[in-house]
Amino acid sequence: MKNILVLGAGRTVPSLIDYLAKCTGPELSIRLADKSEQLALQKARNYSNVTGLQFDVSNKEQLNTEVNRADLVISLLPVKFHFEVAKSCLLARKHLLTASYISEEMKSLDNEAVGNGVLLLNECGLDPGIDHMTAMAALDAIRLKSGKKIESFVSYTGGLVAPESDNNPWHYKFTWNPRNVVLAGRETAQFIRNGRYKYIPYHRLFTRLEPVKITGFGDFEAYPNRDSLKYRELYGLDDVQTMLRGTLRRPGFCQGWNILVQLGLTDDSYTLEGLDGMTYRDFINTFLYYHPTKLVEEKLCQYLNIEPEGEVMKQLSWLGIFEKTAIGLDQASPADVLQHLLEQKWKLDPQDKDMIVMQHQVGYQGQNGIEKLKTSLVVLGENPVHTAMAKTVGWPLAIAAKLILTGAINDRGVKLPVTAEYYKPILRELQTLGVSIIEEKDHSSLSNP
Repeated sequence: MKNILVLGAGRTVPSLIDYLAKCTGPELSIRLADKSEQLALQKARNYSNVTGLQFDVSNKEQLNTEVNRADLVISLLPVKFHFEVAKSCLLARKHLLTASYISEEMKSLDNEAVGNGVLLLNECGLDPGIDHMTAMAALDAIRLKSGKKIESFVSYTGGLVAPESDNNPWHYKFTWNPRNVVLAGRETAQFIRNGRYKYIPYHRLFTRLEPVKITGFGDFEAYPNRDSLKYRELYGLDDVQTMLRGTLRRPGFCQGWNILVQLGLTDDSYTLEGLDGMTYRDFINTFLYYHPTKLVEEKLCQYLNIEPEGEVMKQLSWLGIFEKTAIGLDQASPADVLQHLLEQKWKLDPQDKDMIVMQHQVGYQGQNGIEKLKTSLVVLGENPVHTAMAKTVGWPLAIAAKLILTGAINDRGVKLPVTAEYYKPILRELQTLGVSIIEEKDHSSLSNP
């Protein structure tokens, strides 16, 4: 019997638990621990080998007790808690898996992890995770099989609503943490294009877009992610001429979102005065100039040069920001108020499905000049519980856990899943679950965001 401790019973858990509870291999006992005992019990109730329990990560005695009784720990907690969990795992000599970006604190534990015979595997979800694995699979295939020099690497990922559930003018609904969406892009985007370094500050980010087409699913637009430059070393592309990672949205989304940014509605640095009793119309008006007779809509259009009858105004009107509806918050930042509204408007309805889209574009030296390989991935969700997002974040973690417990992966230290030891078996298993990569040669040129 192998024991797995899963910390956090959030949106990723259904697919992760379902895979582990039913997977072939070692007999597993799973303890699902969450701050909310009710949530943990609810997620565990359909499985005989899953136990839900109340858990407080700040309670070190409970943390150490639960880690000690496990063979492997999967942390789905916010990233700020991973370091403490990792230290407990090192003390107990137990492996730890997370889907979060690796922190400098976590990196500092590498020598201790190797010495204790422990694997601390990070970035083993979707993005980061499947993006690393599919990227390295494509890059290694080009480098190892043909020995070609990589000239460019461009990668895009997006969590979106499935086409059949796309029924609003933003073509978007929340499929993951709303907070991350509202605050996305606040760091300056950094990348390299044709050998030249490029930087896009937050206030211009959603105006510098790249068109992307996914076969069978149509057109998308992408804005650059934070720091693409750090991936050159990770992917073995130190001398690459183009390196860019971006986030996918449907066309038109970024134009509307940019207006919210320019207004200041995504600012999380201060608390609004007089919010109690304020309507959404009042809220928007606080960011516009005073005029004794002009309507809020008129002032907004003039202030940000928006067409009164255009698509952006349709998006804003649909959100309800011009309505005299009470906000219902007492203490909040502009970003809090915006998130509160969007969680009502962009929620998945019971019949809705989400969609994950990913595409890598690899340019390399060919016999006739630069050739480009596109690898694309599309995953559709089943419902608001078993979402595409939950699958693509939860499944890689679950598969990695099984591989570690069966001895198929014997790595030690602080690691990312960027070598064949990880990506080959995980991608192979994902394919049996319906997560397939489509490869195609592409002769189009890259545009310049």
